Amino acid sequence: MRKMVMMGRSECGKTTLKQALKGKKLQYEKTQAVNYFDIIIDTPGEYAQCTDLARALALYAYEADYVALLMAADEPYSLYPPSCAGVSSRPVIGIITQIDKPEADIDRAQYWLRLAGANPIFPVSSYEGTGLWDLLTFLKDPDDHFPFTKEELETPREVLTTKYEAVEIGSQIEDMGHTDFLDINDNLIVSANKAGSLKNNVNNMHNQAR
Repeated sequence: MRKMVMMGRSECGKTTLKQALKGKKLQYEKTQAVNYFDIIIDTPGEYAQCTDLARALALYAYEADYVALLMAADEPYSLYPPSCAGVSSRPVIGIITQIDKPEADIDRAQYWLRLAGANPIFPVSSYEGTGLWDLLTFLKDPDDHFPFTKEELETPREVLTTKYEAVEIGSQIEDMGHTDFLDINDNLIVSANKAGSLKNNVNNMHNQAR
């Protein structure tokens, strides 16, 4: 599989897409630092939103075969300047996320990504599974074989947690830091300590939102 580094603003769906491509159940996770998951490099949204941090993205692009610019289908403006793909040392593709939202405007997002220089562009829904197969087959090397079918990959995902939902003790969640890419079966039981930590994080986000 060819490696891609995902870039985009916070909450545009990078980490959720990473989980969906792994065939995993979906749970909310805030990416705090650059994370490596086999063929995926997941970057914090702040790196794309802050000029000082954006310089680091150029370094991570060297470690990937493709740079993926992500944009949610309901974003009201484009984070990417016109023709910004021209400064990349790697081919730049576009990924339109959250196409299942009622406010989604796929044509507008596609226009902005093409204006940035991304090609090809993949509209996807991590929750419904739409478009995931096309993206994976694009990254696939000739000798690669997937452990699942298109129908298995492009099925609606079970959502374990969203941004403001706490995880119950004993519920099943995915440990994305200790699973292999494209493994669709791994899960674990949440320990009391981990569930308590997750609950505290959710409470903190609630307080910040107020």
